[in-house]
Amino acid sequence: MPGDSEDPNEEEQYHVGVGPSDVADTVLLPGDPDRVEKITQFWDDYEDRGGHREYRTFTGTYDGAPISVTSTGIGSPSAAIAVEELARLDVDTFIRVGSCGAIQPEMDVGDLVITTGAVRQEGTTDEYVREDYPASANHEVVSALVAAAERLGYDYHTGVTMSSDSFYTGQGRPGFEGFRAAGSEELVEELQNTNVKNIEMEASAILTIASIYGLRAGAVCSVYANRVTGEFRTEGEHRASETASLAVKLLAKMDEAKAEAGVDQWHAGLSIE
Repeated sequence: MPGDSEDPNEEEQYHVGVGPSDVADTVLLPGDPDRVEKITQFWDDYEDRGGHREYRTFTGTYDGAPISVTSTGIGSPSAAIAVEELARLDVDTFIRVGSCGAIQPEMDVGDLVITTGAVRQEGTTDEYVREDYPASANHEVVSALVAAAERLGYDYHTGVTMSSDSFYTGQGRPGFEGFRAAGSEELVEELQNTNVKNIEMEASAILTIASIYGLRAGAVCSVYANRVTGEFRTEGEHRASETASLAVKLLAKMDEAKAEAGVDQWHAGLSIE
């Protein structure tokens, strides 16, 4: 066996640039580094714990619950690195907080999409597992995100997300000078017909890798564009950020309820009031 060029067990992780004492057990994962401070505005308190390249990490509390946020940059390869290295720091729960394009006509710009599973139209997870392995969100994380959106009064949709490696041709858009990749013109319609809700670029990798390692993961995205109506606005970012932060508090309550009941999984019979 060849030696590793970087030790994956170093205390401070090579890419994210933080160590075990820098992060909570639950980490929010926005793509955009600038979104980190937009998320922390909803917290009780926070500290900048470090950054390297596209990765910025802040840690604090939300309604008394420990919480961290680490930006991942654009796409599944960099998101996978974040999950890998944060998992080595004993993080056990990941929530993607992002933006997306909706592909169902009834979905409005500014609405939230809570992912229950994802179409793996990205290549990162092919390097982990066979192509028919599902990208499934953890049921506790989905339940916490739904409960948070309900409590906050935000419009939301639940369902299947498609994650792409390409913002342009891989999402059915024309490339440079109108270039069309094979099958791109039919892509959105095919996804609509199978009730896929939205398109983005990181969820399937986060869900798949977390599932392989026995960790919890989910995703909530704000709709910036509707590919059916042609509407586009950068709206709803704060709703996704607040919903994800509240979900962390609700997950902490779920964990307390499980411990009190002596069970391994949270279910609807356990209160989180």
